[in-house]
Amino acid sequence: MGAFLEVERKGRIAILRMNKPESMNAIGTHEDCEDICNTLQTLNDDKGVSCIILTGNGKAFSAGGNLKSMQQRQGIGVLDQPDSTRSNYRRGVQRVARALLDIEIPAIAAVNGHAVGLGCDLACLCDIRIAAKSALFSCSFIKVGIVPGDGGAWALQQVVGYAKAAELFLTGDRFDAETAKEMGLVSRVVDDEALLDEAMAIAERIVCNPPRALRLTKRLLREAQHSRMSDILELSAAYQAIIHETSDNREAINAFVEKRPPVFTGD
Repeated sequence: MGAFLEVERKGRIAILRMNKPESMNAIGTHEDCEDICNTLQTLNDDKGVSCIILTGNGKAFSAGGNLKSMQQRQGIGVLDQPDSTRSNYRRGVQRVARALLDIEIPAIAAVNGHAVGLGCDLACLCDIRIAAKSALFSCSFIKVGIVPGDGGAWALQQVVGYAKAAELFLTGDRFDAETAKEMGLVSRVVDDEALLDEAMAIAERIVCNPPRALRLTKRLLREAQHSRMSDILELSAAYQAIIHETSDNREAINAFVEKRPPVFTGD
């Protein structure tokens, strides 16, 4: 069985393709979860990576969890009794959610097709989301009689607000890319064949900036999601004190004053 994620490097950009098109990139095993977590950790440790793009091979972004495994009480969902199931969620899909939430590198979700249940939540845990015109979304846990066990109840609210998140989770309705854009779930909708080019264009505009400042800016944005303004002011001052001592900060200021393009090293 091959790795769940296919990784392609283009300079400071890493393209991650979920690569189980035969199951619409459903995440069904702990090996899938382990591969996602390990890949994200490896990229996070690589100071030569400044942006990741998450997308899917085939016609789906991700169909979420594997219902056949759930029916058979195997894999990453329900097991033989409640305590085992609870532990199973913690060490499976919840580890994936934590890994995406904690990664310091800016992450773009390029939603190329169906993003269902866990698949939709994976996109929500990225920083920027764009969609192909053919993309379809659904927060469909309720349709199979379960709750969002992957942290989606938190992640979707952060993106679209409580009332809209409640509507989507409680109805389980399916909606298209234009509707996703109207509610702010994605920032833009593009032709299917232009999706990856558009994601790359955004990534290129990100990675031309100082690498350490990018990571600290993302961390500040994440911390601001659950902190008071006074706490963020303190954290901002601390991060600023760190970043002012970097070579890239001095290069950025010098290049601006000297009216020339900056050359960043990550130092």
